[in-house]
Amino acid sequence: MTEKEISIKYNEYNTQSELSTEYRELLSEAAEACKNAYSPYSGFKVGAAVRCGDGKIVKGNNQENAAYPSGLCAERVALFTASAQNPGVEIKAIAITTESSSNSDIPVSPCGACRQVMAEYENRQGSEIEILFSSNTGRVFKVNGVKSLLPFTFNSNHLPGNGNH
Repeated sequence: MTEKEISIKYNEYNTQSELSTEYRELLSEAAEACKNAYSPYSGFKVGAAVRCGDGKIVKGNNQENAAYPSGLCAERVALFTASAQNPGVEIKAIAITTESSSNSDIPVSPCGACRQVMAEYENRQGSEIEILFSSNTGRVFKVNGVKSLLPFTFNSNHLPGNGNH
C-alpha cells in the first residue's frame, strides 16, 4: 500500500475590491441572478454567472421544486443555459454567490453534482474553468479548474468502448 496526499492551490480575497474588474463584474452578475432565485423550500438563494469565451455573460439561479430533487442548482442552470444558447463556445469562468440571513465568512462552494457538470465541460472543451465563490461578507475563493474541487472526477472516456479502458 502507498499512501498519497492531494493538495490544492486557491486564491483567497478578503474583499471583492481585491479582484480584477472582470471578476468583480462576474460576481456582480451572479449576485443579480441570486435575487431571482426560486427557493421557497430551503430559503437559500444562489446565483451564478458564466463568462463565455466570446465575452458573453450568462446568468442562472437555483430553482427548487416541491417534488425534490426536481429542482436545479444555479451553477447548472447557468452552465446549461450558456451551452444551449452558445453551442461550442468555451466556458472561461463561473462565479457563484449566495444570499442568506447568515453572515458567514466562508464562501459556499458548488455541490458535487455541479462539480461533475463543470468537469464534463472542462473535459469537452479541453481547458479549465476558473471558479469563483463568495461569502456574504465579500470574501472570495478562486480556483483554476474543477479538479481543485473534485480531484477524482468521473470521465466517460474511461468507460469500456470509448477506447481508453
